[in-house]
Amino acid sequence: MQTKMKKLISTLSFILFIGLIAVSAQSTGTAKADQNTDTKAAIGGEKTAATVEVYYFHATRRCATCEAVEAETVKTIKENYGKEVSFESINREEDEDNPLIIMYEIGGQTLLVIKGDEKVDLTNDAFLNARTSPKKFEKKLKATIDSMLK
Repeated sequence: MQTKMKKLISTLSFILFIGLIAVSAQSTGTAKADQNTDTKAAIGGEKTAATVEVYYFHATRRCATCEAVEAETVKTIKENYGKEVSFESINREEDEDNPLIIMYEIGGQTLLVIKGDEKVDLTNDAFLNARTSPKKFEKKLKATIDSMLK
């Protein structure tokens, strides 16, 4: 009888433990969702929906292609849009708590063009062309920005 009681207590303890883990995981997910909502509200409050923003997220150590992506992006924006389009380069290793990194779930080098809720990821185009075919990359970046400015 005593052995059966120990097994029952062990089983109930295990079920309780699993239940606590599930509740903890669920509340953590909710907190993360709330944090992302708060981040979006804070960032959205600073800019208007009519603003086109370009963000380049990079690591501390960068190769020639990484540097070319930023250089060509800056050049294209300055030559074609002036202050009409904003650009920000963000070192995701040094500024890992940046709300933009959290909001857009950045995990690597990323080039984003954003207007309000619309987001276009140009990372692949940028890394394929910025260094070897800069005109091709410029054309894609301009087409993306122009479509958002309409």
